Amino acid sequence: MAKVLVVYYSRSGTTEKMARIISENISKEGIEVNLKNVTGLDADELLKYDGVLIGSPTYYGTMSCEIKKLLDESVKFHGKLDGKAGGAFSSSANVAGGNETTIVDILCALLIHGCIVQGDPRGDHYGPVAVGSVDERSTKECARFGQRFARLVKKIGPK
Repeated sequence: MAKVLVVYYSRSGTTEKMARIISENISKEGIEVNLKNVTGLDADELLKYDGVLIGSPTYYGTMSCEIKKLLDESVKFHGKLDGKAGGAFSSSANVAGGNETTIVDILCALLIHGCIVQGDPRGDHYGPVAVGSVDERSTKECARFGQRFARLVKKIGPK
């Protein structure tokens, strides 16, 4: 069975709520999901999964230092995520708060690792975003993202 890691950092609980919705929808597609807060997570853990999703609140238009630390530590196994599915999601305090730049920063790191990233021609193109709180719109985006990511992992197959 394919396995996915959904790793996040959340200070207010918004990004964690998004991670839970995404994880639930991946599980509904028949994939094993491990949901983990980045605090205390060893970067080597990323190697155990067929897909990795990373969620972060937006701070000054980019990811939290906790998520950045994980990605910085992952350089020790550069290339070993090659061919695995990757994706990102983010929350911010306000509209135009930097959600997309945060997601793109995370996706750049995953692409450098060789991960396969799937955009979405509808809704949140780069990955789901929440502004202020997880409202009805962002809940739907997170659910759709989880379903689509699960299907991508199935298409790619275990690595």
